[in-house]
Amino acid sequence: MKKNKNIVIGINASFIRKPNNGIGQVTANFLKTLARITNHESRIILYLEEDLPRDFKLPKNFEKRIFLPPWKRDDLIRKIWWEKYSLPKKIKKDKCDVFLSLYQCPTILEGDTKHIMLVHDIVPKLFPEYLDNSRKKHYWQLTEYAIARTDKVLTVSRHTEKDLINYLNIPAGKITPNYIDVDEIYKKSVSQKESARVLKKYKLKPGYILAGGGMEIRKNVEGVFHAYKFMLERGLAEDLPPLVVFGKILPNLSLAFDAENFLKVLNMTKKVRLLDMVPQKDMPALYKNSSFFVYPSYYEGFGMPPLEAMNQGKSVIVSKNSSLPEVGGDGVLYCQADDIYDIAMVMKNVLSNPQLREDLSRRAKLQAEKFSWERFVKKVLNIVNEI
Repeated sequence: MKKNKNIVIGINASFIRKPNNGIGQVTANFLKTLARITNHESRIILYLEEDLPRDFKLPKNFEKRIFLPPWKRDDLIRKIWWEKYSLPKKIKKDKCDVFLSLYQCPTILEGDTKHIMLVHDIVPKLFPEYLDNSRKKHYWQLTEYAIARTDKVLTVSRHTEKDLINYLNIPAGKITPNYIDVDEIYKKSVSQKESARVLKKYKLKPGYILAGGGMEIRKNVEGVFHAYKFMLERGLAEDLPPLVVFGKILPNLSLAFDAENFLKVLNMTKKVRLLDMVPQKDMPALYKNSSFFVYPSYYEGFGMPPLEAMNQGKSVIVSKNSSLPEVGGDGVLYCQADDIYDIAMVMKNVLSNPQLREDLSRRAKLQAEKFSWERFVKKVLNIVNEI
């Protein structure tokens, strides 16, 4: 393959159409950074299901391929058709030297094109209950097979690297961990005016306890509710502030936590605020004005919400599970995800100790500086040139 100069690099950038999705944010920030640091010597082709946002500027060496299969409905059938059949044909036609899949998917390439795939997690393998119908099972089988067929696998954490080795038997020498980052919006200072706007919008006062980041059962919002109720009943904190939870409420999905009904059962509807899906532009101020952020997830491939809060200098509590210690480092406090008492005690400790919150704020910012989109993209480009 040609080295360094004049190579053709293809990128599956389809998730950029889903800006509120974690992979969508990774895609957008990867492309923005790549566009900024590109040397303009390589030809870069973006493969898309929808056009880029209007404000997305691309250098002259970038091209776009926007297409859909005959099946236009945005569902799993279209996803498989696009990723497994339509996309490889386009890549072959464009004679890409290297192709980068920015998420795990069923894409398999034949011929001389080298394929690099970024794997975020293997949730369906570790939690088979996610595969609750035949289409999902088929999609994941195709994805497992495709991961094994790639030339190089990138992972967003060392924990995901270990999962690939232990559960999918991917050779360790084929895998390279490469830490992602969060959107630039979380790295900017929040003005008093912006804080006032967001607090007014959601009818909040500063100092609330913040949780959320998803209503899937594995995110363990239920554990936060139980811990908060424990604190209320035991009087573990004077004037316990309200608990505010963000994340799309999906009560009809089998793997979603029915937060609304659960609060009614616990008789806590007056103490807990459910905000549902919060636009990203409101999130920095929501983090900033909280007392702390708690995220006792059972499993993460990376864990973006804690890092978002850390960038805003907030005290953060996470579980000791999966990749979260890699993200949190010594900038957060840890709890046992399956121990309600432990979650409650750590929350009480942070809430009642202003000096600890100040120390955590300083440590959180230092830890957050270890993550960088530029370092992530440069590492990808190094692998592209070496493969």
